[in-house]
Amino acid sequence: MIRVTLPYHLRNLAHTGAEVALEVEGPVTQRSLFDELESQYPVLRGTIRDHSTHQRRPFLRFFACKEDLSHEAPDTLLPDEVASGDEPFRVVGAIAGG
Repeated sequence: MIRVTLPYHLRNLAHTGAEVALEVEGPVTQRSLFDELESQYPVLRGTIRDHSTHQRRPFLRFFACKEDLSHEAPDTLLPDEVASGDEPFRVVGAIAGG
């Protein structure tokens, strides 16, 4: 099982806890992870990735194994620690202000 942590506003929207567990078939990539997340929680479609381009939303960042994976290609394999469930894949809401 792959563990995904969600920021407060997304877990509130999906009516779930801070962490969800997903079973991803095949290679574990950002694309496959988010496809499964959106399949289990349809209300999250378009909140993490744009509906048409599937690009990351501007005020979200992705982290795993203490590394920022926000700018990685969607089909890059995620670290083995994430694929095995030892480490969570973190979706973090960025803070902006002026």
